[in-house]
Amino acid sequence: MKAMLLAAGYGKRMQPLTLTTPKPLLLAGGKPLIVHHLEHLSAVGIGEVIINVAHLGAQIKDALGNGSQWGLTIRYSEEPEPLETAGAILQALPLLGDDPFILINADIWTDYQLSTLVHHKLPPYQGHLVLTRNPEHNPNGDFCVTDGELSRNNAVNPSYTFTGISKLSPRLISEYPKKRPAFPLAEVFYYAIEKQLLSAEIMEDNWRDVGTPGRLHSLDQWLKGGAVDTVD
Repeated sequence: MKAMLLAAGYGKRMQPLTLTTPKPLLLAGGKPLIVHHLEHLSAVGIGEVIINVAHLGAQIKDALGNGSQWGLTIRYSEEPEPLETAGAILQALPLLGDDPFILINADIWTDYQLSTLVHHKLPPYQGHLVLTRNPEHNPNGDFCVTDGELSRNNAVNPSYTFTGISKLSPRLISEYPKKRPAFPLAEVFYYAIEKQLLSAEIMEDNWRDVGTPGRLHSLDQWLKGGAVDTVD
C-alpha cells in the first residue's frame, strides 16, 4: 500500500517561520513534522510515499531524499504552485496507481494507530475519513457521522473535526465530475457525501492541528514533556 503526504502549501498562518522553511520541516519534539509521519508509515509497513511539493519544495527533497533512511521509497509530485488538496492528488494519480492509499496532511501530529487504516476495507465506499472531537479552534466541527457514514453537519448528530487522515480510492478523484487542475478536497467530500461514498470513524488518540506558531510551540513543549495548553 502507498501513502501520500500533502506538503505543498505556503503555510501562511505560520509566517514568519514559513518564509524561509517549508511548514513540514518545522521542528516539533526535536524532529520535522513530516518525519513523524514517515516514521509512523514505515512502522505499519507502508513501502512507498508520495509527497507533493511546491513552496520551498527543494528543501523538503534535500531533507528527506529517497526515504531510504526510514525504509521507504519517497517519490515527489512537483507542483509549480500549490494545486490545493484535490488538485494535488489528481496530479499525483500516476504515481499513486489504482489501489486505495492513505492520505495525511503533513501539518498535523498524531499518535493514531495507522495500522487500523491500513487494514480497513473500503468497499462499498470510496473513502474513509478519520475524525476527532472538536478542538477549541474548530468548535463547530466539519462533519457528522450517521450509521458509520460521513454526513454534513446537521442539528441531529454531534459534529466532529476532520483530522487530515483518510484512506481513499483514486476513483474518488478521477471520477469526480468537476475535477480541474486546482481544487479542494472538501469539495469532493461534499459531493461524495451526497452519493453515500464515504465512511468515517471517530478516534480517541492524541491529535494536533499545527496551524499557527502558537500551536507548534505547544506541540513542541508537549512532546518534550512540558506545557500542554494550545495557544492560537
